[in-house]
Amino acid sequence: MVEMEKARPQWSNPLQFVFACISYAVGLGNVWRFPYLCQMYGGGGFLVPYLIMLILEGMPLLYLELAVGQRMRQGSIGAWNMISPYLRGVGIASVVVSFFLSMYYNMINAWSFWYLFHSFQDPLPWSSCSLNSNLMGYDEECDRASSTQYFWYRKTLNISPSIQENGVIQWEQALCLILAWLVVYLCILRGTESTGKVVYVTASLPYCVLIIYLVRGLTLHGAVNGLAYMFTPKLEQLANPKTWISAATQIFFSLGLGFGSLIAFASYNKPSNNCQKHAIIVSLINSSTSIFASIVTFSIYGFKATFNYESCINKVILLLTNTFDLEDGFLTSGNLEEMKTHLASTYPKEYSEVFPQIKNCSLESELDTAVQGTGLSFIVYTEAIKNMEVSQLWSVLYFFMLLMLGIGSMLGNTAAILTPLTDSKAISSRLPKEAISGLICIINCVIGLTFTLESGNYWFDIFNDYAATLSLLLIVLVETIAVCYIYGLRRFENDLQVMTGCKLSWYWKIMWAFVSPLLIISLLIFYLVDYILAGTLTYQAWDATQGHLVTKDYPGFALALIGLLVAASTMCIPLVALGTFIMNRRKRGNTSTIA
Repeated sequence: MVEMEKARPQWSNPLQFVFACISYAVGLGNVWRFPYLCQMYGGGGFLVPYLIMLILEGMPLLYLELAVGQRMRQGSIGAWNMISPYLRGVGIASVVVSFFLSMYYNMINAWSFWYLFHSFQDPLPWSSCSLNSNLMGYDEECDRASSTQYFWYRKTLNISPSIQENGVIQWEQALCLILAWLVVYLCILRGTESTGKVVYVTASLPYCVLIIYLVRGLTLHGAVNGLAYMFTPKLEQLANPKTWISAATQIFFSLGLGFGSLIAFASYNKPSNNCQKHAIIVSLINSSTSIFASIVTFSIYGFKATFNYESCINKVILLLTNTFDLEDGFLTSGNLEEMKTHLASTYPKEYSEVFPQIKNCSLESELDTAVQGTGLSFIVYTEAIKNMEVSQLWSVLYFFMLLMLGIGSMLGNTAAILTPLTDSKAISSRLPKEAISGLICIINCVIGLTFTLESGNYWFDIFNDYAATLSLLLIVLVETIAVCYIYGLRRFENDLQVMTGCKLSWYWKIMWAFVSPLLIISLLIFYLVDYILAGTLTYQAWDATQGHLVTKDYPGFALALIGLLVAASTMCIPLVALGTFIMNRRKRGNTSTIA
């Protein structure tokens, strides 16, 4: 144990470890997933199930993974192999899932680089539609959609009509992806020595940008409408089971459980480190960041919704003023509804002719429009930014923040892959750490070029939706069962007490042994039933002729890939256990034959 402690690299200080965990856990999901869930499931009322799930699921499972990594002082494969050779497949499954995640997650950083580079243009390239080839009007696709949608789907992705039409690699996106992987490689080049310095930046700078955005957001016209929408609780949503499922899922995935990253980070701690305290700190900071980011997001939502609502009202006023030859300023937002009724009764024929062109303007419907993921970051946010004063500055700040969040998460993802590999004497004795890091980055980058095809965004969605969800739930379920019922909860409790000098409280023991596993089983059942009831799996394809997304069924080869993604990680657990069992039986047979 003393030799291992001396040989194994360590964090310079406990604060560096905490920053690494925060940089990894606080990611894009805090910015673009949590606000969406608040919008969908009761505004401020969603905080009730969210905080309950944090106590019942988030904190206990985070502490469990940190404690396992610190106790075993190995990456995910080595840690679970030390508990039982039959569990080595759990670690392998974590590495496989992290490898899948790294393949597509860095594409988000590539898009962030692309938007960041374009943010220095004046005006912003997504602020208005470009002219058509005849220079007589706007581009038809852009005119049907919006300037921000057009820039995302056509200028950035150059997206194909369906997943069957792969198209060619977009060289601009490919270069951005190579740049993103180069940055990641430089950050992980020397392991904890280089990563430990980078996390100070990736963990702290996003908060600086969020604070700046909060000050700006609160001063925007209409921000109060967005904040009122967020903080007004819709308590009836608490009776909706999906609200609680969504809260549990968000806590689970936002902390990055099951990937092996937390185990890898904790393995570089000193054995006496108080990982219980750090688990509480990291989980509270992660959840607080989600709430803080939501306040910023809803202030921007409010501005965007109010801007769109007032623009809609002004268009209706202009239409009615020109149609009925009214004086300028006669119609206002205050008397519009009353005057519409008056004009309809006084000039029924003329009003019926113009009626199809009159839009139904509603601030509530604008606020109800729920968007998450890339749609929120690259369409909704850019639409709000383009209408701000000094829009270039706010665009640069926003996409720089996305980059810091994305790179911070990538450091954790790559650590989950690299730590088990560098722990392996068979690999580390032949290749230096820099070469192993380089190979991982090159392999991921080459495979990731798939996402720069014209159909790349459809493949991205497949990986994002199916590569990790079921696998991670199964991995963490096996982890809790392994610690509590295979290694033994009392034995693990004694190990923690020897390491840290702190006695394990009843709260952690009850959560690990009963509550958290039951919650994970509930989530597994929900997702399996949801997939079964959903029938044929579908995806959203961009229709350039209509200027919006349409729903299409996945073709057979896409369904085969989905099945392969799920099986590749989940089957590691039973297959490795079976292989270990067969090997042990053979060894026993050989021993008995010799005897």
